[in-house]
Amino acid sequence: MQAQYNVQLSDSQKAKVARLVLEANAAYGESNNPQRRYLERVQARHGCRQLLDQALSLQPDHAAAVGLLGRVAMDEGDLGRAGDLFEQSLLIQPEQPQQYCNLGYWALKAERPVKAESYFLQALELDRQSAAAFCGVAHAKREQGQFDVAYLHYRKLIQLGLDWPSVFSGMLQCAAQIEVHQADTELALDAIALLRRDELPHQEIGRFCAAILRQQYDLGNPNAEVFLDAAAEDELLMLALDKTLMPDPAMEELLTLLRRAVIAEVAQTVSLRDELQPLTLAIARYVDRTGYALVAAEDEENLVQTINDSIAAQLAMNEPVEALVGSVMISAMYGALFHQHFAAQLGQWSLTDWPAALQPVMAASYYDRAMDEAIKQNFDEKAEELTLARTDVPQAWPSWQRLAYHAGSSLKTIMAQELGLDAAAQPGTLRMMICGAQSGQRALELARYLDDVEVIAVDESLANVATAARRADEMGLTNIVFWPWSLARRFVADGHQVHWVEVGRLPSPAMSDLSLAALVSDATTGGAVVHMHTTVAEQTRGDEQIRQLITAHNLQPSRETLRRLRRMALNNANDPQWQDLLKEEDFYGLGGCRDRWFRPQDIRQLQDLMGLVSNEVDWKLVKARDSDGHSLALGPVARQVRAEALGSQVQSLVGQPLSVYFVRRR
Repeated sequence: MQAQYNVQLSDSQKAKVARLVLEANAAYGESNNPQRRYLERVQARHGCRQLLDQALSLQPDHAAAVGLLGRVAMDEGDLGRAGDLFEQSLLIQPEQPQQYCNLGYWALKAERPVKAESYFLQALELDRQSAAAFCGVAHAKREQGQFDVAYLHYRKLIQLGLDWPSVFSGMLQCAAQIEVHQADTELALDAIALLRRDELPHQEIGRFCAAILRQQYDLGNPNAEVFLDAAAEDELLMLALDKTLMPDPAMEELLTLLRRAVIAEVAQTVSLRDELQPLTLAIARYVDRTGYALVAAEDEENLVQTINDSIAAQLAMNEPVEALVGSVMISAMYGALFHQHFAAQLGQWSLTDWPAALQPVMAASYYDRAMDEAIKQNFDEKAEELTLARTDVPQAWPSWQRLAYHAGSSLKTIMAQELGLDAAAQPGTLRMMICGAQSGQRALELARYLDDVEVIAVDESLANVATAARRADEMGLTNIVFWPWSLARRFVADGHQVHWVEVGRLPSPAMSDLSLAALVSDATTGGAVVHMHTTVAEQTRGDEQIRQLITAHNLQPSRETLRRLRRMALNNANDPQWQDLLKEEDFYGLGGCRDRWFRPQDIRQLQDLMGLVSNEVDWKLVKARDSDGHSLALGPVARQVRAEALGSQVQSLVGQPLSVYFVRRR
């Protein structure tokens, strides 16, 4: 086999081939440069292919060039050709660690993590120093669900000084899955390292941080002592408060105690020590993120009211910003400044007039809320909020800090590579509709990382619509809008079509005049894709009990009612009826509780939508994934869809943790 490639080259030809391969490697590096726009990266990949074609026309047996051509094919989604080229490169020159590494990443893309691990280990046998192969083993372990082993691999790479985004991202994904049962200094340092990385979605490791801090402060011990000054110097606690939401009853109790200790000292000394100001600000940020779910004792409420009255008096006397700082910090730990009776007077200053350390709290507690209210005025749904007390106005949920990182791509590329669809006939810009976008994280990720889409994100909550629209404006995204359902329905009724529908949170029974299935049917034509999940969250025994109480007593979703309902669950934490609910992240924010209990998802909407796509004349199942993201054989899933259409509830897909993609045939 090797003999057919045995071509004799002159020294000048060899030098030319070497130069072409070197240039191709540089072009390939640019094709994977996350700082480049997707189109620029596609052009760089095309340039790489041209350079490799020139090199291989002179020297067909150049092993590195053949292998690099395989990488290009893999990036283009042609996994079959990529695998052949990697094998061909090894035939030309055996024992290349780089090609075994390439085969490992090829196997990961083909969703064969066990095979991928085998290739990476072969690469390591040939080159014990290969960071790419060692990182590949970590990825393969993670894909096999061995999160603890993968986590240790990522930690080792970080300790060796590797600063690859994929390493930190992989470690964060593992941290979100592993359980912490004992205090560990190394784990705390890992968490700090992750929280310091600005590009990571820190909200995904709130549970991980809570577990470490629970062990660190021995919160399972009722006799454990927590010292205020020690907490104020705890870097992990400070970062976790600033960047995550920690779904743990013990952490909520700790923060309630710390907040009480701060205000108690202020009441005694009539000042807020410099050493306590960072902790005060961190607690204020955290409590704002929860929608002020933490309950305060009556004496605390009285002290805060006194402080708020003092702020109002200072404002009336035209005192400068500097004189208000300490009081504002304390007030922000207990309620949004935008909701206070002196809110209008705060508007005389811009955000940058406040001290830099206080600006994030002022933004969250006042200026961002003011902007959200301005956005709400554009929608008729705002009238429903006019009768509510300020503190009862719904808050956006979920509360997220950062978008998850994704490599830039195009929707047409995803349709071709992931779903096997011919996207050539599709227009240059595709229209996506995200139904139930909530506070917009997923919708904004799609708008940011896909270069050929315009996104219509729809949600039932006006708070979500406003907050997400503000976030989009802050990010400079012009290819996305956030609408309430009324506008989306009007848009479709006017004859506009969409090329992709993604279903997030389902409408609640309150949206009784909305048919999601009818909207999807009217909005799509041949070639359009519908992506949905077949399970419905928020169905714990605790949720059911609370909804029964709401119905029986005609409860309204005020802040006070939501706090009381939460307290009932927290006071019975050892009762099996409440334990599943207490594990849910939504429980730790009033916005999440309001959605779960007063606007639950209507499972009938999903059933009707499944009934629509079960029509095999009009719809075709093209992909199905399990809860771990692994692709499933389509035959069994399609049979379940058909059985359900015929009335069989035994084989119903609804309730199973699947992600399914259907394409409209006509």
